[in-house]
Formats: sequence, C-alpha cells, structure tokens
Amino acid sequence: MYWYKQPLKHKNFYTAIALGAIAAFIASCRPEIKETKAEQKYFDLKGYFRAYSARLSIKHPLITKTVMHNGESQTKKVYIDNWGREFELFENSDINKPAWRDSYETRSANDQTIYQSKDPDLKTTRIVIKKTGDRVNYILIYNHTKNLLYENVEKLSYFPDSAYQIDRTQTVRLLGKNVYSVKGVF
Repeated sequence: MYWYKQPLKHKNFYTAIALGAIAAFIASCRPEIKETKAEQKYFDLKGYFRAYSARLSIKHPLITKTVMHNGESQTKKVYIDNWGREFELFENSDINKPAWRDSYETRSANDQTIYQSKDPDLKTTRIVIKKTGDRVNYILIYNHTKNLLYENVEKLSYFPDSAYQIDRTQTVRLLGKNVYSVKGVF
C-alpha cells in the first residue's frame, strides 16, 4: 500500500523545539550550586588566599622556590604566573562549610586563634592563625587523610610577604613513602 507523505515545511523548527526541550530537561536535572552568603564562623581562608593571590598577581614578585622530593631538592628563582594554583592547597583547607559549622573547637589566646577538629576523620585537623590586630603574622594548617590505600599528612605554612611552605608525607600501600616539600621565599 502506498502512503502519501507530505513534505515537512517546518522541519528545522520542529528539530529546534525538540533540541530545546532536551536541553531544558538536562539542565533541570542538575542541582543548583549556591555559595551561601551566611556569616562565616571561622577565619575565611579561601577569601584570604584569593585576595592575596590577586595582590601577588599584580605585584608579580620574583621568588626563590625550592622543591624537594625524598631528600633531593632543586632551587630556582621564578615568577609565579598563577598564584591561585600556587595557594590551592591553602584555599582547599577552608573549614567554612555548612556541614562543618560545629565541627571545630575554637581557642584564642595571645593574638593566636586555633581551630581544632572535633572529628578525626575531617581532612583539615588544625589551623593556627597568629594576628597582630587585623594583620596576619602567620597561618599554619595541618591536614590528614587516611584510607585503605594511602595516608597523606600535610603541613601548610604561610608567612605573608615572607614565605610559604608545603610539607607532605604520602604513604601508599605497596608503593611506600614519599616526602615532598615546596618552599617559596619572597
């Protein structure tokens, strides 16, 4: 039997509608990500290092950078092109997450604030911030991650306009222990 097929006059129009509907459906399945603008309970590490990264990007200082891996080190004088990436570990140690609102004990004495994790399973276990007035003298961050495959222990040290250091000991099951250190001096 012969069926008469009418030519599709608006083929592109229908295709566009179908693609638009599919795109709208896919977009509606993705959860909306919002950063809360609520008052932060702890020191704003992420904001501090983002502001400092922006300032250093403008200043563009020459630094002496030493990288060490298992006792072998190399030192160079370099200009850092992306300070945000350089301070990424510091930013990622920010503890101002809604789920962690009551997960840290805060102690303050002698212009020093210590945030100590109440839960040993949290990555950032301790933050020490020494300030004189509103000026930060130093920030020390202690991170620890452990699972069946590996264990990471990190100490991040930052002294504004002076130096920063990242010390990491990584123990991987079957591969052994690696010790890394990165130090930048302004």
